[in-house]
Parts: sequence; C-alpha cells; structure tokens
Amino acid sequence: MNDCVMPTYARQPVAFDRGEGVWLWDESGKRYLDAISGVAVCSLGHAHPAVQQALCEQAGRLVHTSNIYRIPRQEQLAAELVRLSGMDNVFFSNSGAEANEAALKIARRHGHDKGIERPAVIVMEGSFHGRTLATLSATGNPKVQAGFEPLVEGFIRVPYNDVNAVEHIDDPSVAAILVEPVQGEGGVRVPAPDYLNRLRELCDARGWLLMLDEVQTGIGRTGTFFAFQRNGILPDVCTLAKALGNGFPIGACMAHGAAAGLLKAGQHATTYGGNPLGCAVGLAVLGEMEKLNLPARATQLGERLRQGLSARLAALPGVTEIRGQGLMVGIELDRPCLPLVGAALEQGLLINVTADKTIRLLPALVMEDAAADQLIAQLGDLVEAFLSTTP
Repeated sequence: MNDCVMPTYARQPVAFDRGEGVWLWDESGKRYLDAISGVAVCSLGHAHPAVQQALCEQAGRLVHTSNIYRIPRQEQLAAELVRLSGMDNVFFSNSGAEANEAALKIARRHGHDKGIERPAVIVMEGSFHGRTLATLSATGNPKVQAGFEPLVEGFIRVPYNDVNAVEHIDDPSVAAILVEPVQGEGGVRVPAPDYLNRLRELCDARGWLLMLDEVQTGIGRTGTFFAFQRNGILPDVCTLAKALGNGFPIGACMAHGAAAGLLKAGQHATTYGGNPLGCAVGLAVLGEMEKLNLPARATQLGERLRQGLSARLAALPGVTEIRGQGLMVGIELDRPCLPLVGAALEQGLLINVTADKTIRLLPALVMEDAAADQLIAQLGDLVEAFLSTTP
C-alpha cells in the first residue's frame, strides 16, 4: 500500500480483482473462498446479478437528488422494510454508525420529552456500535476508545446477557437500552434465548426505549429477516446496514410506536442516505432474500457449519467453544489466534479473528453445501496445525 492512503488499517497483503458468489480472485488469478463476505456485507455473494442489474439501471437513470425532494425508491424501500419488520417508519443513512447515531438522537429526544435534562442510554460490555464519537462512546471496548477521550457522556455500561445488572440500575436519567441481539465484534456471543424478551419487559415497565443494533445480525443473517423476530417482540428502534446494500453503502434506523414520531423535520438529516441508487440496490437485495428464502438458508448452513466444525475441532485441546446463530459462527480458542488469518489467506481462505481469541465466520447466505464442506475441512486443518505449534 502506498503512503498516500492514511494507515488506519492493518491490511492483509492481497488485492482482489473480481468476485463471484462466495469466491474471490486476486490480481494474479488465485482463487479464495470468502468466509467473511466483507464482514457480513455481501450476503448475496459477490457480483450478484440482481444487484448488478439494479445498480446499472438506476445509475443510468438517476443516482442522486436530495432529501429535499420526494424519492420514490426510498418510499418503496421503507415500505418493504416496514412490511418485513413490523416497524412503523425508517430513516435512511449511509452506514451502520450513522444509523446508530440516529438511534441515539431518538433516545435523547425521548428523554427530553420525559423531562430528563441529561438522558442516558444503557449499553453493554463487549458491544460495538461504530467509530463516530457518539457510537464509539457507546461501544463497550476500551481498546478502540483509547486515545480518543473525552468520550461522549450519557452511557451506562453493564455486562452483556445479564438482565439482573440492568434491573439493578436505579437512575432516573435512563431513557433507553441499546443492545446487539448477538455480539459480533465482541466474539460472536449469543445471549440467553429470553434475553431480549426480558429487556423488552423492563423497558415497558420503566418507560425506556428498547433499541436493537442489527447492523450485523439484520437482513437474514441469523435465520430470520431480523434477529428480534426469533423472540416474537418488537423493539422501539432497530438499526441496519451491511447486508442491506450488499456492498453499496446504505444504512437504516427503523422506529416503532411512539419512537416513530420523535424526530421532526429539521432535527436530523443526511446528504446521501436513501438516495435513488442506494434504495434501488436495497430493494433488489430484499427481493432476492425473500425470493430465495435466504434467512432459512442461513439457519441450515449455520447448523451445517457448526456441526461440521464441532465434529472436526471440538475435542481438540485449545478449542474452548464453537457457537453462533444462523451464519454468524465463532470458534473460540484458549489463546490469541490472529496469525490464523494470514495462514488461511496463504491457503486461499478468508477468515476473521475478533475479540483476540475467536475465529469469526460470516459467509454469504448463498454459499453452496460443497463450499461449506470445503470451509470446514480447510479451517479444521489450519486450526489443528495452529494449536499443535502455538503454545
């Protein structure tokens, strides 16, 4: 990488030239099995025909106007998200962090409307909500916050998957809870099955908003269109991004009930969010997800991966746990395992390590069984070799 690019990423030594489905080819023509799909972004795989068609057709017609004017494609995409989720309305953004910023502003409006002068939001240890100052402050990872203090105030942190810790908060400034249904960056951590239900009950009892960060779990990845649908509840606010554009940058903040009416004209805005091009892609993505029943495929493939990896690895000393939900799969080891990313790359496999000791797999929902079996075999060999040579 040349010096003209700001060195904010520890990049792997490869550049990709083209992709198709779950496969990528580098500039030399070497093929790679992509098991992270751009960190849960390309759920339809690379170069999906429906996405290509939507991009080309809309780009040749109209890319951008402004949110000053009506945008029919935006209205259509909002209607589809409302139909699929049961929420009431949608604010479109450029990214997940920007969607979470909108959620945090909704929480503060809710607090001020209740007469709270300095509203606070309960957030979870191990969470990740973005890199803007507000979402960084909400995030529960001191490593990514270090060096960027002072952080934005107004957050109360509690352990993840611990409802009792939330119940014991006796602070009249609380206006909302912000939580991920499954923590991705935190190590693919799946909470108790009734965790969200109990948080919903607490929020109802205390007049708090329940806000779900579904930037990584949303759009089918955990086996339902939205992870909260597994619990049979509706949140007050739910944020999306990643798979919504399958690589085109678009995010969304959905609201329900009273939360849907908290932001008024002039109180929040974005330049590019919800423009015709992004919304045309979002409509194509949702259409393919529904037509191909890909959320169900995520469940099926996720079970195949977890069972196969468990059979191959679970008995090995050094493998702590294999867990996940849908196509979010984590393999936790008893030691740091970042070197596995480079070793896998050399063998034509793209994986990711998060929370220092957890291998994270986020393959496309269109992955075929044969590719899943190849992933199990290839990763099994890599982990076994790594554990045998690394203390």
